[in-house]
Amino acid sequence: MCRVAGAPPRILPPLALMLLAALQQAPIKATCEDMSCKTGFPEDVHSAVVSRSVHGGQPLLNVRFRSCDGNKKIHFGSSEPEDFRVGEDGVVYAERSFQLSAEPTEFVVSAQDKETQQEWQMRVKLTPEPAFTGASEKDQRKIEEIIFPWQQFKHSSPLKRQKRDWVIPPINLPENSKGPFPQELVRIRSDRDKSLSLRYSVTGPGADQPPTGIFIINPISGQLSVTKPLDREQIASFHLRAHAVDVNGNQVENPIDIVINVIDMNDNRPEFLHQVWNGTVPEGSKPGTYVMTVTAIDADDPNTQNGMLRYRILSQAPSSPSPNMFTINNETGDIITVAAGLDREKVQQYTLIIQATDMEGNPTYGLSNTATAVIAVTDVNDNPPEFTAMTFYGEVPENRMDVIVANLTVTDKDQPHTPAWNAMYRMTGGDPTGRFTILTDPNSNDGLVTVVKPIDFETNRMFVLTVAAENQVPLAKGIQHPPQSTATVSITVIDVNESPYFVPNPKLVRQEEGLMAGSMLTTFTAQDPDRYMQQTSLRYSKLSDPANWLKIDPVNGQITTTAVLDRESIYVQNNMYNATFLASDNGIPPMSGTGTLQIYLLDINDNAPQVHPKEATTCETLQPNAINITAVDPDIDPNAGPFAFELPDTPASIKRNWTIVRISGDHAQLSLRIRFLEAGIYDVPIVITDSGNPHASSTSLLKVKVCQCDLNGDCTDVDRIVGAGLGTGAIIAILLCIIILLILVLMFVVWMKRRDKERQAKQLLIDPEDDVRDNILKYDEEGGGEEDQDYDLSQLQQPDTVEPDAIKPVGIRRLDERPIHAEPQYPVRSAAPHPGDIGDFINEGLKAADNDPTAPPYDSLLVFDYEGSGSTAGSLSSLNSSSSGGEQDYDYLNDWGPRFKKLADMYGGGDD
Repeated sequence: MCRVAGAPPRILPPLALMLLAALQQAPIKATCEDMSCKTGFPEDVHSAVVSRSVHGGQPLLNVRFRSCDGNKKIHFGSSEPEDFRVGEDGVVYAERSFQLSAEPTEFVVSAQDKETQQEWQMRVKLTPEPAFTGASEKDQRKIEEIIFPWQQFKHSSPLKRQKRDWVIPPINLPENSKGPFPQELVRIRSDRDKSLSLRYSVTGPGADQPPTGIFIINPISGQLSVTKPLDREQIASFHLRAHAVDVNGNQVENPIDIVINVIDMNDNRPEFLHQVWNGTVPEGSKPGTYVMTVTAIDADDPNTQNGMLRYRILSQAPSSPSPNMFTINNETGDIITVAAGLDREKVQQYTLIIQATDMEGNPTYGLSNTATAVIAVTDVNDNPPEFTAMTFYGEVPENRMDVIVANLTVTDKDQPHTPAWNAMYRMTGGDPTGRFTILTDPNSNDGLVTVVKPIDFETNRMFVLTVAAENQVPLAKGIQHPPQSTATVSITVIDVNESPYFVPNPKLVRQEEGLMAGSMLTTFTAQDPDRYMQQTSLRYSKLSDPANWLKIDPVNGQITTTAVLDRESIYVQNNMYNATFLASDNGIPPMSGTGTLQIYLLDINDNAPQVHPKEATTCETLQPNAINITAVDPDIDPNAGPFAFELPDTPASIKRNWTIVRISGDHAQLSLRIRFLEAGIYDVPIVITDSGNPHASSTSLLKVKVCQCDLNGDCTDVDRIVGAGLGTGAIIAILLCIIILLILVLMFVVWMKRRDKERQAKQLLIDPEDDVRDNILKYDEEGGGEEDQDYDLSQLQQPDTVEPDAIKPVGIRRLDERPIHAEPQYPVRSAAPHPGDIGDFINEGLKAADNDPTAPPYDSLLVFDYEGSGSTAGSLSSLNSSSSGGEQDYDYLNDWGPRFKKLADMYGGGDD
């Protein structure tokens, strides 16, 4: 440890500067004891004096770590990483801005070898420096002097004795200084400059690192100066390092640290985070109710008066009911109410002008700024709904539903379309049967009295309802108004013409079937509910009678039969027959009602049983030959089974050939009595009697087909028997099918004939020997060419001198060739006609052409012009080709048939 004479003992970090001029007048002498090289911190506790106000990123001190081999890679750490950070070079920085307390602040700095993980620790104690009280202008002009520590060597010992490093108090420099620049700050000097020629320099941000050139040093005198005004809001402190070397560049002294703190000046106005602040407060709030918080910031040092803000309210608009409805906490910016009487129905919004002033609100030296606070008064339910009238009136026709009969209107001073404004209606009396309900119109807030159950005028002619209206939310506490409003609704029921109704409906009548036509069945009448209307009696008519069995008297409603009632009718379901009748009045408008008459028909034995099935098949031998039959009776018990089966006495062959045995109440078995019966179709009469009282019986014919059977009892000649036994209907159907088939064949033949004729009509009459076409499609024929039709070109020059053509044989003449007839005389135009004769000449020529049978077109074929016979151009066959076809052999065309014979003659026939 080192002791410093003439100054209070303090623990100082290595490589630090010692500010001597500010702390002592005489030179400081120190002695150090010999110490051996040992890796680690040179001391266990390291003390330093720093500024009371610490800013984030500010360098505080430099811890020294001794490494004997010099090759160790050391990593520094802090026990308070949220407050202090140690760089790789041992400089301790503040992580955040804070104010040191009066008591020393302690934390631990650790060093760890990255390779061996060996760790060393040292405790650091920070003591705040005394408050800066400033100095006179004369003292400020006095330049402070910083002296490098000296080193002393003893030649008798290999160990060196070194003066310990001192911590130089920070240099405080006000921002925005007006100069003149460069402005001298301190002078750095080494006590070895008397024996050596030294050069001084400074390094660090602000010197040789960005922003460069702010601080400069005279390399000879060591005078440190600032070159321009500083701005604390940009850089709050500078950390420089001073060096002293000889003329050869060898380090003479250990570098020392110089910390320059920029002293804040009040050069920034407060700035609100928002220019307009919005807040809300419920109406009727008590004094002291929190409303909102406004916040302003100041770029100046918040730990000085330059950055300490105070708030106040400059104005309030409107000023009712009191000009001081709100107040603001001058330090926090919290706005609260200070007076009662907030009423949204009177004042819906307040506007406050808020001022923030630094220098703790000093109006003389502080800088100010303003913002606007808009406070909306929110609604609470402090006004109940009130009916606009004490009595409301409405009317409704009887028997109507889902109709609005009255509109209940209310007024509410609260904010529309909020729970405090929305009204709910309820009936408190006058509707014991629940025939009405009240709905709320969401837009107008009116109550809609609606009928939900039919009302009968003959029972209730008027209703007097008592209704109440209240809000969806209860009234706020302390409101003197009643929570609801009441009113009376008078509803008149209007009498309308109602439909008559049958009593009872439906009406059930039990009647035996077989009731004859003209019999009185029952009386079915209706009643008119309109007792207070002047109307005549009702009129009756039939609406539905499926079997047309009934009629009703239009005056008295007596129902009589028009036909026999039959339970077995297709219109009767489950013994029940339904008919519908109509009763009408003569009201305005006329009304009618329907009633249903249900007739339950009781069965009588009016139907004889029949055999089922009507046809059967059996073998011509005795075994097996049993036929199972069933008796069918439309009647029901007791007029149906069990049935009795028997064969009639006549003809005698029936009982001789057949026998019948009942096997159950509804079934019997018919079989042959003789050993053999010739194959054929036999009609076997069977007498069936039911169990009714009296009995009903009938003789049913069973058509039995007797056939030859195989060993399994299956018929082998059933086709012959069936063909022999075809009925008249089957024969007629077969004949109709044959006739239809013949008609279709005849129509097909006629169509084919017609198609052939059309095809022949389109063909040209040409010699079959000249027809060399094979699978060539002929689309149209527009007339012959020059040589084919033997046209006379002279007609183009003198059509009047053309002679009739020689008659060609009919067999080879073309249909589109000019027919042979006496040619009419066409008019001849004069050699020098008058221009006026041209029209007459054209008209005469047109008439002659229309009457000329020899003029084209011929036979409905299109002929574009008549070119005469022959051609003066000659034949194209006289033209020789460069490659003659005579060298080729075309005789193979003779093998292709007669169609190619002409081609073979033309090209392969030789010279001729």
